[in-house]
Amino acid sequence: MRDGTPHTGDFGQRLRDLRTRAGLSQEALSHAAGVSVRALADMERGRTRGPQRRTVQVLAEALGLDAAEAAELESSAAVGRPRPRTATGPAATGTLALPRDIKDFTARGPALARLLELARDTGPDRPGVTVVAGQPGLGKTAFAVHAAHRLAPHFPDGQFALDLHGMDPEPTTPRDALARLLGALGVADAAIPAGTDDRAGLWRSMTGDRRMLLLLDNAVDESQVGPLLPGTGPALTIVTSRHSLAGLESVHRTDLALLRREEAVELLTRIIGPERVRAEAQAARDLADLCGQLPLAVRIAGQRLLGRPHERLSKLVARLAAEGRRLDGLQAGSLRVRAAFALSYRQLTPDARTFLRRAALAAGADFSPETGALLAGLAYDDAVACAEELTDAGLLQSDATAERYRFHDLLRLYAAEQVAIEDGPEIRDAALDRTTRWMLRRATAAALHFDVEHEASPPGGAPDGDPDPDGDPDPDGDPAGREEARAWLEAERAQWLAALRRAHDTGRHRQVLDAAQAMHWFSDLNQHWEQWVEVFQRSADSARLLGSRRDEAIHLNYLAWSYNMCVHDPHNALTAADAALAAARDCGDGLQEGWALGYGAGALHRQGLVPQAQARLRAGADCLASQHSAQARLAELTILNSLGTVLRQAGQPVEALEAHRRSERICRAGIPGRTDELIALYHAVARQQIGNDLAALERWPEAEPPLRQALTAFETAQMPAWAGPARLDLGHVLSALGHPEARATLLAAREDLTALRSPRQAEAAAALSALEEATAAR
Repeated sequence: MRDGTPHTGDFGQRLRDLRTRAGLSQEALSHAAGVSVRALADMERGRTRGPQRRTVQVLAEALGLDAAEAAELESSAAVGRPRPRTATGPAATGTLALPRDIKDFTARGPALARLLELARDTGPDRPGVTVVAGQPGLGKTAFAVHAAHRLAPHFPDGQFALDLHGMDPEPTTPRDALARLLGALGVADAAIPAGTDDRAGLWRSMTGDRRMLLLLDNAVDESQVGPLLPGTGPALTIVTSRHSLAGLESVHRTDLALLRREEAVELLTRIIGPERVRAEAQAARDLADLCGQLPLAVRIAGQRLLGRPHERLSKLVARLAAEGRRLDGLQAGSLRVRAAFALSYRQLTPDARTFLRRAALAAGADFSPETGALLAGLAYDDAVACAEELTDAGLLQSDATAERYRFHDLLRLYAAEQVAIEDGPEIRDAALDRTTRWMLRRATAAALHFDVEHEASPPGGAPDGDPDPDGDPDPDGDPAGREEARAWLEAERAQWLAALRRAHDTGRHRQVLDAAQAMHWFSDLNQHWEQWVEVFQRSADSARLLGSRRDEAIHLNYLAWSYNMCVHDPHNALTAADAALAAARDCGDGLQEGWALGYGAGALHRQGLVPQAQARLRAGADCLASQHSAQARLAELTILNSLGTVLRQAGQPVEALEAHRRSERICRAGIPGRTDELIALYHAVARQQIGNDLAALERWPEAEPPLRQALTAFETAQMPAWAGPARLDLGHVLSALGHPEARATLLAAREDLTALRSPRQAEAAAALSALEEATAAR
């Protein structure tokens, strides 16, 4: 006894007396000890008669008790705890104590904070349940155990952990799990009911007034977990599972993401020590990336390095950099990334296993169920069902807005291994060939939505021929109209490009030519895609291998365009244009000869060889003027517009205006067999150049209307690669006029050109800066 505080065997009374003597309110003691106010109130009222030893220790420290008083408080708490049972047999499983916490546990602060809020919100009618689900290797169990230890002081009536063996061939049944839980509460074997429902009822009645924490680790499904959840009372249950357990109602969800790179490096630092990480900081970051920021993989890498204290981090980085050896390198003792994936893979249905491993063959960062269906040889609806099953199992991540899925990098490697093991090269190649044929047919059909009447040329591309594909492989599900076609071509860009590569490499050159030919108009709408160089390089090569000099000239012209406009490489553009010119002359194709002269001129102009560029443009215009086809007229329009631009930039705006007026007259006269829509785009190009010519002559008021008309036409046609430069040209004119829209126009132009990675983005930024300086000086 100290200061007259009486000794009593009643824990609640003694705790209240000690708190009163210390002059603390329940709220103050709660804050000092880290124990909730509700838990303290339950103890003092006698509802919690025997709190756990750790809870008593933190209370004693907060109350400032000496060793003797702390021992007395512990003794009074021990009186209220259930007596250890001496029974033997299956139910005699001990207290199901929490597993050991991991001292180097890293990150997850927000998730832990949300669990603490949930713990504080539990009450007699609000038992809390949280489900921690996700892909293998995220550290769900480690997180749940760490959280349970952190939350233990809030649950003085006990903390229990039970492994439900959800990944085993025979998971724990609810009946057996209930027997173990009841045994942990002190129920003798003979008193445990025989049936599952009766056991669940007894479990709920015994936990109804207990402030306890229950960790159910590695659950297989909702039917296994449901009977184990307390029905009432202030308990908190943490459930971990590789499955989403979406059927559990009224539960909190704890979503664990991959670690951020800095968090992965922090975990590595805690395992092997800061000295080694500081000595090889970049190697540590590279190692985190090679582990895909997956906690299990980072831990394995750290444990491996910890067991080899003299091994450099860069050595392990070099080993893991080779994809074929990465999973072999991510093992340390019994810890293996491959084994974690295999547990989930073995539990899948046969179709889902096939879908998962074949999906690893898809190109790009993500894939659609359509691609998965083709690779797996499944019907579309069956593929969607497999994708959903795999998402629920944590083996795929679904896109937040689109019906697309992605792998974790390491899981993709594992799935690709299973292709080699279970399918072999013949089945693998058959799956890729099937997907290639389908993808290129769909890509060709989708791209033709942008080729006006399947016969016309874009202002910047060399037209000829008309691809004659077999049509869309799924007419009932093909993109309807340009918007859907654009969305499909953009979403599946990596996939159809991979299909084009495979078709080229396996000798299906006619299919390559058809697809590339169909793409020439769509490519002009997306000049910022660097992939067009590869597309047209392969199509030109396919034409050469087929022995068609005419096709070779066409696709070499496309290639020259892509070098000029997409990657801004005039040297390779000139090489391609010269090769196209030679091929066109060999086969006597004047149209392709004219295009080749024009593309070569563009490359020469970009290299600063202005006289040579002008000479080629004049030659190209003369070549095309002597021909009478509609295609030649369209090509002549483009060459004249280019000639005028070169003349203006050479300080000859009057001659430039004359060339562009000539181009405009051709547009106004119309071209037989070509739609008004197409001619309007060529007219818009001419109007844009006329506006620039007038600006060069400082005829600013006259320059504004044609530039506005051109911009409106490009925006209406949804051609951002054309609208961005036109907006910049208009911004220059508006600035010269002192127009109030000048700043907004230049800002928008800078954003457009930056998004397009256009070299003119610097010009837009300079124009905007000059305008702001001029405004400030006024």
